[in-house]
Amino acid sequence: MTPSEDYGFLRPPSNEEPEPVYRTPSHYNPLETFKLPLGGDRHYQQQYGDMYFLRLARLKPVVEQVAGAAWDGLIIAGEHARRVDRVLDVRQGELCWMAGTVYMDMPLKPNILEDLTKENFTYAPAPRPTYNDPSNPSSTQIMLEDESGRLRLTGSFLSSTDLVTGAIIAVLGTENANGDFEVIDLKVPDLPLQPPRWERDGGIPADVQEKGSTEGRGKIAFVSGLGITGTSSDTLSLELLADYLLGYTGFSGSEEDSSANASKITRLVIAGNSLGASMTADAAAAGSKNEKQKAAPKKYGYDASAYNALPIIQLDNFLAEILPSIPVTLMPGEQDPANFSLPQQGIHRAMFPQSRAYCAAPPAAGDEKQEPGWFDSVTNPWEGDVEGWRLWGCSGQNVDDVLRYLNFAGEDGNADSDEGRMQVLEAMLRWRCGVPTAPDTLWSYPFQETDPFVLESCPHIFFAGNQPSFKTDMIEDVVPLRLDGGDTEMADSGNDSPTRVRLLSIPRFQKTGELILVDTETLGVEVVRFGTFAGQEEKK
Repeated sequence: MTPSEDYGFLRPPSNEEPEPVYRTPSHYNPLETFKLPLGGDRHYQQQYGDMYFLRLARLKPVVEQVAGAAWDGLIIAGEHARRVDRVLDVRQGELCWMAGTVYMDMPLKPNILEDLTKENFTYAPAPRPTYNDPSNPSSTQIMLEDESGRLRLTGSFLSSTDLVTGAIIAVLGTENANGDFEVIDLKVPDLPLQPPRWERDGGIPADVQEKGSTEGRGKIAFVSGLGITGTSSDTLSLELLADYLLGYTGFSGSEEDSSANASKITRLVIAGNSLGASMTADAAAAGSKNEKQKAAPKKYGYDASAYNALPIIQLDNFLAEILPSIPVTLMPGEQDPANFSLPQQGIHRAMFPQSRAYCAAPPAAGDEKQEPGWFDSVTNPWEGDVEGWRLWGCSGQNVDDVLRYLNFAGEDGNADSDEGRMQVLEAMLRWRCGVPTAPDTLWSYPFQETDPFVLESCPHIFFAGNQPSFKTDMIEDVVPLRLDGGDTEMADSGNDSPTRVRLLSIPRFQKTGELILVDTETLGVEVVRFGTFAGQEEKK
């Protein structure tokens, strides 16, 4: 080792004071898109079908603009393609197009009515690996519906197109003798308009302007699937992650590494499933085993034999260790102590006796907007601005459920396959719906006024947590400046604005030990992997 490479080891003590290292400040402006009403204002008596009508009313004018620009004036075999307002107005043999909501009738899809009939409503049903029947592919039917009725879609074109229940599309074709609509082309709403950076912050902050785009470059850290079980197996990996975030490791002394050290990380986003399944699996198994037995007398508090408090205690300890140094945004997942249906509300601060000191104070009466705390327990899905970029993400339930509709599940029919997850993320952006299969196969709150899963603006970073492995991609597209709604026209092509979206498939930390870092200026991605040496097998 040369003196220039000793990294400070084997040197005599020095009287020089080390220069203090300051973390790059975080600019954080979350949105409350998915917050549900509190108390008595939260109702579940509404019809879930209203969500599809709200989604159709919002996106139908948009997809009709896209389809009209492509098909108006189209002539095939001497016949002009005409627009049809309702699916029931289609006439056999006429070339036409219309817009509506996709409905997939699949043999293995869960049926809530059957679950209620069988009284299987105490616990959420176990997710199925796929809704397709490999032995009978023709059993899947694709339909298009609107307020007037439903029309079955057929044709070889559909075999090369990815569709799921809840997507709003426009189709071009003709009705055949069987009353089915033969599709020859299809359009989706495509990417919405993307807000400029720092739009909601009133311009570029002064401290960012002073440092410039090079010196002010920070990192946004993403992690998901910590899977804390409260056992000794969690200790080492969490300690390594905490040491890195706090700056205790990762300093090599070189100029190149110093620009990517922990002080550049402005915020940590934890995308769900921070707790392992063991916290609730034992209770669920005990409940299913005794489902038909006589209910035991109710007890106050929790039953220590059925509930394990160690996972949440260890998560609280982990957060309390890093929070004095780095702000944290915590999203719940399907294994965390939050409501099961989407949107999941934030994990209550009462679960974090040590970390809740960093949460925002309870809102005062009459306050319309509350400033976020250093520790922000948010919803799933979640939307907000970090370092001026618009982020939209989910803990992974949306991607996993969409894969059960499609043929990306792999040869073994397992939807946990990594194939096609980038395609699913891009497809949801172009459908303009982050959770298209809710409320059909993903449990959801029955919204009545608006569908918050519709993407009103295009995010700069679109992520999904708890995926099998890390994947990333960049969408670079030109989106025409469309007016979304009402009687609108396409804007001039000279006013096109470039759109760039960073797609992130965030892996389960418990399985991969990976932390994802996104550059706040270039949206470039780095992966930091934490692992331990398992030793070498003895040679026989």
